[in-house]
Amino acid sequence: MEHHVLSLLRRFVAIDSVNPSLVPGGAGEAAIAGAVADALRAAGLGAEIEEVVPGRPNVVGVLESGRPGPALMFCGHLDTVGTAGMHQPFTPLESDGRLYGRGAQDMKGGLAAMVGAACTLARDGSLRAGRLIVACVIDEEYESLGAEALVRRWKADAAIVGEPTDLQIAVGHKGFSWIEIVTEGRAAHGSRPKEGRDAILQMGRILGRLEALDRELQSRKAHPIQGTASLHASFIEGGREWSTYPDRCALRVERRTVSGETVEIALEEAEVIIESLRREDPEFAATARFVFGRPPYETPRDHFLPAMLETALARIGRPAARTGMSFWTDAAVLGHAGIPSVIFGPGGGGLHGLEEFVKLDEVVACHDALVEAARMVAALPQPVR
Repeated sequence: MEHHVLSLLRRFVAIDSVNPSLVPGGAGEAAIAGAVADALRAAGLGAEIEEVVPGRPNVVGVLESGRPGPALMFCGHLDTVGTAGMHQPFTPLESDGRLYGRGAQDMKGGLAAMVGAACTLARDGSLRAGRLIVACVIDEEYESLGAEALVRRWKADAAIVGEPTDLQIAVGHKGFSWIEIVTEGRAAHGSRPKEGRDAILQMGRILGRLEALDRELQSRKAHPIQGTASLHASFIEGGREWSTYPDRCALRVERRTVSGETVEIALEEAEVIIESLRREDPEFAATARFVFGRPPYETPRDHFLPAMLETALARIGRPAARTGMSFWTDAAVLGHAGIPSVIFGPGGGGLHGLEEFVKLDEVVACHDALVEAARMVAALPQPVR
């Protein structure tokens, strides 16, 4: 008989939940929120649909043991990135132990494992104390509006964020900072170089300095969990037509940060570069502005949850290893709001790519480990912090 978590996985992947902040006209999270709520309610959990922005709700399910004890949260996101270039992105296809489709790895595999684990615990009555909170949030792929709304209302002693980790226990990840740099030129006919100033060529000088900075960042001693900082150019635009000197060029840069660096560090570095170029060329004109950022995160070293997940994995016959993740997750929002968090979920491939998949056996194993971990957390003495 097929494991019920795989039925959930297929149902979730078949639902279009592309983030409309990333892709204008994207379906958003309302349909999958309803499917998650239905699954939780069918197993006997209370489930609330909480609208964060119009048409885009979080879902929070609660399993109460009826006895005092710790609160554990399972947290995952409902949204996905876009589907441009994909063939049948919402038709779950299975091959060689993998399920393909948009969001399969990021993170409907983890979402199915968490929802399925909560349903298992509700049906067998094995949560002996405390409560389990299943939080399914919007907008992780853009600004994490769902997680921000969640922590304003809900608290827990610990949280497991079900992003894809290949069943490793991630105890930290990088942060990021987005900035925009604009160079100013002077429009003129393309045949009259003395009248024009090329904003795109000026941006080339900045790009050269940024490339050197990226090499220097990646040559630094790596953080033991988060690795090294880095940066890349994400978007560039400028120019009017073939025969006109461009009077403006805009560049958007993403800087990945590690502990000890602020979210403003990319802006500070860009301003140093711009000032250096101004000293070399008094006519050089450029500005930089901060757009958005999130800090890096590390699970408190003495927290009980990583060791408990290691034990849970051992109980189901899976190897356990601690690691850090290169990508940012909602664990940082939870952690900085006072809910110590780890990242743990099934593996796969094609993250944000055209052939995204999740490993079916790891979805089942993730479910089993989450059930074991929740039972162990419920057995902890109070207080647990």
